[in-house]
Amino acid sequence: MKTIHEQINKTSRPVRILQYGEGVFLRAFAEYMVDIANEKGILNSGIQVVKRSPSARLDALRAQNCMYTVLLRGKRKGETYCEKRIITCLDNVVSTESEYEAYAAFARRSELRFILSNTTEAGIAYDEKDSLALCPPVSFPGKLTKLLYERFLYFNGSPDKGLIILPVELIDRNGDTLRACCLQLTDRWELSPAFRDWLDNCNIFCNTLVDRIVTGYPANAGEAEAIERELGYRDKCLVLGEPFALWVIESRDLHTVAAEFPLDKAGLPVVFTDNLHPYRDRKVRLLNGGHTVCAPVAYLAGLDTVGDIMQDTVLRAFLERAVQDELAPTLSSPADEVKKFTQAVIERFENPFLRHNLLSISLNAVSKFRVRVLPAILETQEATGNLPELLCFSLAALIAFFCGKPDRDGRMQGQRGSETYELLDAPSVLSFFAERGESSAYELVDSFLKRVDFWERDLSLIPGLTETASGYLERIRSAGMRASVETLLAAPV
Repeated sequence: MKTIHEQINKTSRPVRILQYGEGVFLRAFAEYMVDIANEKGILNSGIQVVKRSPSARLDALRAQNCMYTVLLRGKRKGETYCEKRIITCLDNVVSTESEYEAYAAFARRSELRFILSNTTEAGIAYDEKDSLALCPPVSFPGKLTKLLYERFLYFNGSPDKGLIILPVELIDRNGDTLRACCLQLTDRWELSPAFRDWLDNCNIFCNTLVDRIVTGYPANAGEAEAIERELGYRDKCLVLGEPFALWVIESRDLHTVAAEFPLDKAGLPVVFTDNLHPYRDRKVRLLNGGHTVCAPVAYLAGLDTVGDIMQDTVLRAFLERAVQDELAPTLSSPADEVKKFTQAVIERFENPFLRHNLLSISLNAVSKFRVRVLPAILETQEATGNLPELLCFSLAALIAFFCGKPDRDGRMQGQRGSETYELLDAPSVLSFFAERGESSAYELVDSFLKRVDFWERDLSLIPGLTETASGYLERIRSAGMRASVETLLAAPV
């Protein structure tokens, strides 16, 4: 069988994009979009990938002439959808540690215009111990600040040599946070006021929101082999993902960014806006919130994946009602946009090619519930005087999910019938349930809601919340999860 780089001739393009991070998400998201824009004559940009240290994954990518396949599978408008694309926009990969000079030389590239990054949520953080003298600095903000400083010096502070910076790390206001880190380092390293002014005014730090589920290389060797047989070539860097995608870009200089990075003109799902918040709220509340609401309910009802929920009449009804009737109405976006996104979320949950484990969704579930679901409970209560029943039931299910016991090694274990599962959350959360998990339903819920360190406020002060959630928890304990859900759904609305 041939290898992927024997399939097509790769077009050489000017490297206008420097990308920090080489994970599978960027491959199936940003690189995929750049590749399409290149093909349609919209962008004409090669990408140079930057990685701190060499790895087997980078070696495999280089061995394939930096080409790989993106395979998108799922449902679109109710029909099974499959798309494959060989990505050719990657020029090369470089290690900042073992190939520092080659990396640093990009500061002097006149054609360089964009910075892309996905360095994990912890990657955008100020490190006061970082140093300009290091080659490279340790942190991503340190690397970027030094690169920009060397670019500033080489081009004598020319205003047109600033860059458009597009971080896609999953933190709120990612561009603003990165910019603040770079300015802090500029001050700590005592760099010139002229550079500080150039960094702040000639470089555009964008805030972004990204959305696509990417699973990467097939976990099952048999699946990988079957896909390669279908493709007709070997590809050790194959990336699997879902068809849905959304890239929202917010900038203080929206016209410039949209004009120079016009992915939307290639028909791609990219939105340029001066207000990211409605898009973020929609994603966090409907997609992420839908996962968080259903995970403990469905898992304790005997299911293991999101796909299982969509095949289960009772749990699917719970999910759809929670998303459509209780989460969606709390959003401020136009009703038609919310309805369209809600329908897309349900279709994404139905994806038969993705195995999204409920236990994975339940990792750090208390903090997720606080960010994704609690605002909808509070806003509904404030607006109507009533509590959303299904979201409150999910809160009770969350508590039931965490009512476990430590094993001989001190790890908290929950119980589902005859099975045990490991509970993974903040130590304070696990300690709370180890101490109080066997309390009465009311005492447990009341003390849980009073934990300001969990919720950033005393939730026991919300009228009726303790009584409602503890009533549901009592029902779950006595009747079981599935029967409790069935009773809830059968109750008059």
